Amino acid sequence: MTAPRVTRIREKLRDVVIILRRQYFIRVWGMDIGEGTSISMSAKLDKTNPRGIHIGKYTTVTFGVAILTHDYVNNRDADVRIGDNCFIGAHSIILPGVTIGDSCIVAAASVVARDLPSGSLVSGNPARVVEHNVKTTHYGVRSSRAT
Repeated sequence: MTAPRVTRIREKLRDVVIILRRQYFIRVWGMDIGEGTSISMSAKLDKTNPRGIHIGKYTTVTFGVAILTHDYVNNRDADVRIGDNCFIGAHSIILPGVTIGDSCIVAAASVVARDLPSGSLVSGNPARVVEHNVKTTHYGVRSSRAT
């Protein structure tokens, strides 16, 4: 087998695993995950309150991301909502009770503690909006810069 063929086979296998994992979260845990959403194998979705996770269509959750729906200190559950066409960067943390609007980009290693309006690019700990009116396509890929 040639290297390009092995790569194609590996990519197809990865795509199948991502689809099966999404179905596992939906059917076994009762999470609300939209069509075409891609969740990394190393992302951690809080199973303390699994029905509290709502992720829109064509969103990308990258490696090492933690989505939390339970506050252990105050012993309360709080839903997390992530809109359509968002990109959640590596090792970011989404805290309980947060709503992220459509077409948002969360930079790597950000800690999202507050709601984010649609079209926001955020970074930092705590995450702060660094740019407004961001346009994204499927999977949170940036389509243009706002002027």
